Amino acid sequence: MAKIQVGIPQGTRDFSTDIVRKRNYIFSTVRSVFELYGFQPLETPTMENIETLMGKYGEEGDKLIFKVLNNGLGDPKNLEKSKAAFENVLNGKNDKNLTERALRYDLTIPFARYVAMNHAQLTFPFKRYQIQPVWRADRPQKGRYREFYQCDADVVGSYSLLNEVELANIYAEVFSQLKIDVEIRINNRKILAGLAELCGGADKMMDITIAIDKLDKIGLEKVKEELATRGLQENQVARIEQYLSIEGSNEEKLQQLTELMGDNETAKKGIEEITYVLNYAAIAGNSKLVTDFTLARGLNYYTGTIFEVKAKNVQMGSIGGGGRYDDLTGLFGVPNLPGVGISFGVDRIYDVMEELKLFPEAVQTGTQVLFFNLGDAESRKAFELAQQLRGKGVRCELYHELAKFDKQFKYAEKKAIPFIVIIGSKELEEGTCVIKDLKKSEQFALKQNELQNFSF
Repeated sequence: MAKIQVGIPQGTRDFSTDIVRKRNYIFSTVRSVFELYGFQPLETPTMENIETLMGKYGEEGDKLIFKVLNNGLGDPKNLEKSKAAFENVLNGKNDKNLTERALRYDLTIPFARYVAMNHAQLTFPFKRYQIQPVWRADRPQKGRYREFYQCDADVVGSYSLLNEVELANIYAEVFSQLKIDVEIRINNRKILAGLAELCGGADKMMDITIAIDKLDKIGLEKVKEELATRGLQENQVARIEQYLSIEGSNEEKLQQLTELMGDNETAKKGIEEITYVLNYAAIAGNSKLVTDFTLARGLNYYTGTIFEVKAKNVQMGSIGGGGRYDDLTGLFGVPNLPGVGISFGVDRIYDVMEELKLFPEAVQTGTQVLFFNLGDAESRKAFELAQQLRGKGVRCELYHELAKFDKQFKYAEKKAIPFIVIIGSKELEEGTCVIKDLKKSEQFALKQNELQNFSF
């Protein structure tokens, strides 16, 4: 029998106990803040119909969607159709004879599809959060995986900019609790739309945003080259360069932008909206918001405010992002349902916290108490006491077999169990137990009937 090559798909990972505990710490922190702001949980399927996803993420995004082969491709009756369909796919076309479904690329489009299907039963504004994995056929690298979790919070059914303010505050609160120093970058797609109107017309919007979105990766000169290849004239590229060169404080940037955009009504509306969010965030004490007019977030569906979160003091891509998408549910036949949402990149947040050593020591504590196994009668009493502690919410184990002290101690040390309870023949007779605090290197005796009240 041939030896099986053991491994996992590139861009995916196994998670050990230590990693899962740390990730759950992030999940629980994010979830608690979502709940604090009145958001409700939701889950959607791993797979969506391919037409639900395609065409929603822009040209670059569509290329990263994992398509799922149809069932029954091995059936000879379907073989010719499958061959023809495969040729279509190789030529860049979708074909239902080969693939009808795809793995979700993000959580926003599935959420919009859910709202479109269930809008008659929902109470608006509908505030939901969702914590599930997504998949992208990207090139794996540090902080970029093909399978990763997103934590999203979205509001649909409201045009109020207070939603943007609260989402910005959620970002600030979560990262404050995680002790990650961040910069919450903010822009507005109306500003970008106004720029497009000044540089050749609204139809240039996607060409401009796709190019600008690559600024951090390829630099200004390459962006200018790409804009030229997309049909923009030299004077238009020069205006965009001037736009990308805006700097200073939030107030200074807004003043420069106002002067650059002149009387363009679309840009004026975007400037008003971004000013509103900044002012209300300041009232809430959120000082993390920074205007960044180079921020584009090259997704087709954003229409207003857009966010991106960067961690300071570490080399990492964005660890959060989102924005307003007022016409998203219209893609599914339900118009006039405005929406806005944000997303947390849990895997990148984990990497940042690991690099900066931000995880609390208590996160790694699983079992709190190990009862030694020192004989049949002794283990019976230990088992009884362990059950009593479990009833009080204390995480306990009874060592699985009679063994030497040294072996049981090593088990506790390897699992970082902080307390050991020992009941030998003497303790069994006296109704006592010995407690060892491994962190403090202390031990003391305690009555068995007082064990339930001990603070582990």
